[in-house]
Amino acid sequence: MDTLNIKGMSCQHCVSAVKKALEKFPELSQITINLEAGQATFINNGADRQLLRAAISKIGFEPEE
Repeated sequence: MDTLNIKGMSCQHCVSAVKKALEKFPELSQITINLEAGQATFINNGADRQLLRAAISKIGFEPEE
């Protein structure tokens, strides 16, 4: 499982928005967003992490490595 730390999530709507953004990448599966930990976990079958971070930034959150 890959993990991506995400700053700025504060509610279930945030969780839903991040999950929806990541679900647009067909290379990702088993996407789970943990609000308390500020993390997204997923299986990555070839998606560029820089593109994942850009998709999260585009919706107003701060992805970290």
